[in-house]
Amino acid sequence: MSTPKVLVASDLDRTLIYSSAALALTMPDARAPRLLCVEVHESKPLSYMTEAAAGLLTGLGDTAHFVPTTTRTRKQYQRINLPGPAPKYAICANGGHLLVDGASDPDWHAQVTARLASECAPLAEVREHLEATADPAWVRKHRVAEDLFVYLVVERELLPEEWVKDLAVWAESRGWTVSLQGRKIYAVPKPLTKSAAVREIARRTGAELTLAAGDSLLDADLLLAADRGWRPGHGELADADWTAAAITALPERGVLAGERILREFVRASDGGVRG
Repeated sequence: MSTPKVLVASDLDRTLIYSSAALALTMPDARAPRLLCVEVHESKPLSYMTEAAAGLLTGLGDTAHFVPTTTRTRKQYQRINLPGPAPKYAICANGGHLLVDGASDPDWHAQVTARLASECAPLAEVREHLEATADPAWVRKHRVAEDLFVYLVVERELLPEEWVKDLAVWAESRGWTVSLQGRKIYAVPKPLTKSAAVREIARRTGAELTLAAGDSLLDADLLLAADRGWRPGHGELADADWTAAAITALPERGVLAGERILREFVRASDGGVRG
């Protein structure tokens, strides 16, 4: 078989894989889909996809380069055990690390860190601001990810909406962006993007068609960089009713959205190969 000319770059959490809290199994129990656990953390099952989705992902490698594209750190990504052959390429830390056969490409990482140093406020300044302004009453954890960006784990029901809005304004003027995903608030440098890493992989693979999916604000640049993209009926982008040319807003929510996204990937990549 010839080398695939289609690249599929997909976000993972709440796009292809789902925690128990995010599954959205609203159907009668007897009609719920069979689930496959794809991540274990501290000896407990953590993330799932439907068995049908697992079959679709396994078959996708016949027609496309599948590239997991995540804001997770490398350590967090390595906990995931996706079905099918191990992807040659993966993107972690929102584009800060481009993995090739599981190892970070040092030249890519050096390019990214140099750009961050020249284009936006330093990580330490943002970290100090969060520590000074976030209320311990609703913050569970402060985290620095790969020395590239920061995030908070919060009690969502106690989190003041105005604080998030104020943080976004403060960050914007310093070249950073803010994203609220479930119980996590991310502050990420604007030049740290999934789309830049995906373009580099497309260059290396010679891909002629790029497909993408994602649910959060941090996925918007990825979707815009693709030839075709899909977003589920949940998440930051759905809440904002965000869309753009060549982006399909799907009605499905939860784990069934992940299955639908994979069906769209398979259909579009097969068409790309035949075309």
